[in-house]
Amino acid sequence: MRVIRVFPRLTKATPRDATSFVGPPPLWWPEADQVHVSVAFTWDLDYAERLADAWAETTRLPTLMGGPATGMSGGRFTPGLYLREGMTITSRGCPNHCWFCSVWRRDGDTRELPIRYGWNVCDDNLLACSESHIRAVFAMLKRQSRRAEFTGGLEAARLESWHVDLLADLKPKRFYFAYDTPNDLEPLAVAAEMVKEAGLGRSHNACVYVLVGYPGDTMAKAELRMQETLTMGLFPFAMLYRDHEGKRSLDWITFQRRWARPQIIGAML
Repeated sequence: MRVIRVFPRLTKATPRDATSFVGPPPLWWPEADQVHVSVAFTWDLDYAERLADAWAETTRLPTLMGGPATGMSGGRFTPGLYLREGMTITSRGCPNHCWFCSVWRRDGDTRELPIRYGWNVCDDNLLACSESHIRAVFAMLKRQSRRAEFTGGLEAARLESWHVDLLADLKPKRFYFAYDTPNDLEPLAVAAEMVKEAGLGRSHNACVYVLVGYPGDTMAKAELRMQETLTMGLFPFAMLYRDHEGKRSLDWITFQRRWARPQIIGAML
């Protein structure tokens, strides 16, 4: 079936092929059987609904809306369909019930999927998968023409020595842990020592998503978490919390931008 995919906004994950579009319908579109409007963020839902109406009216094609923001549970992963070529998902769901995360509400506990090619692993929680699945994912990554990335993140509390051995052998371009709550600090420190002893962490490839701006957070506390991450030898990237409507204050936006660009962080250091 020929599908046109429509996205409310352009991101690094948006496909760039001829049947992928961002925003309203253009003057020309390829022949297709359906239009799929894919929504990743809840604050884009209203706009996505307007896009779906516009594409349906203009193309006269059956038009469906789905994606994580709609609460739709993810199915099998098809490379290049709703994520840019090179990005892959080998499992869905997460056994953790973090208050700020919608993954476990949408996809439940971890489900392992057939492993499809790609060099950028975007799983919700890869380290919650079975050992056989994780080893198969790393074997797939070894066959890729580009260095691996783990932008979906690796849970520090689940990191074991054999995971580190796999990472050291793979020599990924970049991998991320997370520092979302105070409970993450101790396992993050342990993980930092493990990757350091394995010779990883050079050239800013061992990184940490640091959640900031959530209810009760302050910039002083957030700055401390950034400094703690740097002290461990890991590179922090601020991830700004948004509520269901996507609201953010200008002060927090400025803070996040300062702590999300390697050049700026390097200059501050």
